[in-house]
Amino acid sequence: MNWHTRLLRPLRKLDPALMTGIVILMLISLAVLYSGSQESVHVVLAQFLRFAIGIVVLVIVANTPPERIRAWAPTLYVMGIILLAITLVAGKTNLGARRWLGIGPLTFQPSELMKLALPLFLAYYYSQQENVRHWLSAIAGFVLIAIPFLLIAKEPDLGTAAQIGAAGIFMMWLAGVRRRWFIGLITLAAISGPILWHFLHEYQKERILTFLDPQRDPLGAGYHIIQSMIAVGSGGFWGKGWFNGTQVNLDFLPEAQTDFVFAGFAEEFGLVGVIVLISTYLLIVLRGLVIAYESRDSFGRLIAGTLSLTFFLYIFINMGMTTGILPVVGVPLPLISYGGTAMLTFMVGLGILMSVHAHPRTHE
Repeated sequence: MNWHTRLLRPLRKLDPALMTGIVILMLISLAVLYSGSQESVHVVLAQFLRFAIGIVVLVIVANTPPERIRAWAPTLYVMGIILLAITLVAGKTNLGARRWLGIGPLTFQPSELMKLALPLFLAYYYSQQENVRHWLSAIAGFVLIAIPFLLIAKEPDLGTAAQIGAAGIFMMWLAGVRRRWFIGLITLAAISGPILWHFLHEYQKERILTFLDPQRDPLGAGYHIIQSMIAVGSGGFWGKGWFNGTQVNLDFLPEAQTDFVFAGFAEEFGLVGVIVLISTYLLIVLRGLVIAYESRDSFGRLIAGTLSLTFFLYIFINMGMTTGILPVVGVPLPLISYGGTAMLTFMVGLGILMSVHAHPRTHE
């Protein structure tokens, strides 16, 4: 076997449909960030470097057999819980939240690790249960979800805690836990809502009130969502054109490169661009669900299905908050927003999908 054959061999594990979607999203990201940063080459190069690192990680994960990933699941979960606990004690504080751990000049959020560790561990747990419908399986699942949920909510980061909790619920649903447990959970949440309101931080209450009525504080708490909705609406059908977005280029739209990057994209590329973007996301999500359906063991089916639904959830939340149908939370648009940690998490998740597809049979 010659050197170039060995070099290309790992690429055979990459799923063509998923890779097509990933490359399209990366190109869109570089284009919208170049415009949104006032043509900053530094921003584009930094994002390109992150994508390059992400691709390398994706290839490594895609070539890792699912049984090995499955074996790491308990360790990753325990490690994530320990890091979350350390964060509450010795983490870096920013804007009143203690969410980051520092290693020299680098910082990272342990909650990003838990976005993968929890689904993996739940898939590990439920794939070896003989009777998933037994009440002990449901209680165990809720406990495993509650531990990281409470630790992350304590930081405070209720948005990320809710996302991780939702991923866990997706896993339990796909595993076959009795539906009455979910009905009970929804009922309990509805009943306890007024009580939990008093335990929310002021900024969390403000986000909810602003979501209900952005005009109550148009120059303060409601400014982000008002400017975002103006940007999305002003794009029209064809958009204003690349580099011609006034909300972005005149600095009316805050966080135009991160949380509100979708608004800048919609302003410049209009409904046509949004349709292309959503279609690309649906390609990835649907392909992930097909991989889950075709998987011939429970671990691969559960983790592929959960990661696909969770990926869709992140997309829905970001677009929802940008267009005013959901409260504003710190959720980046997958593979589009500027940043490294969240992007790397998404790439690892997509790598796991490819691993499940490339290795059709794992250990039951």
